Amino acid sequence: MNELKHINVVAAIIIKDGKLFATQRGYGEWKDWWEFPGGKIEPGEAPKEALKREIREELAAEIVVGDLLTTVEYDYPKFHLTMHCYLCHLKDDTQPQLLEHEAARWLEMHELKSVRWLPADDDVIENLVAMAPIQKRDDE
Repeated sequence: MNELKHINVVAAIIIKDGKLFATQRGYGEWKDWWEFPGGKIEPGEAPKEALKREIREELAAEIVVGDLLTTVEYDYPKFHLTMHCYLCHLKDDTQPQLLEHEAARWLEMHELKSVRWLPADDDVIENLVAMAPIQKRDDE
């Protein structure tokens, strides 16, 4: 039995004005599927530093990385993914620029299920939807 290749990544759950930033892949096997931006952790790199670097590379934006929301373990057909998802916000008033993605949207909580998420990101959506009532109470 073949051992699946293991990929360790970080993802940014960027929140602004109660909306979440989602990006659409423009390449590869999962083209047109939606995901939270981020990428691979380089050897010797701390997850939060990797996330800041990835967002600079993908979106030409600076972020403030907050708490870990969840870590998703997911088996894709060709590899096993470990995805560390952090709650983040944009530093200053930076507007993300799409350097690698096909499209992006700011989604409200009730719109999260309106796009086709990558399977691993689907688990994150379930986590966020479960949190929604808690967030709503804090805003009141």
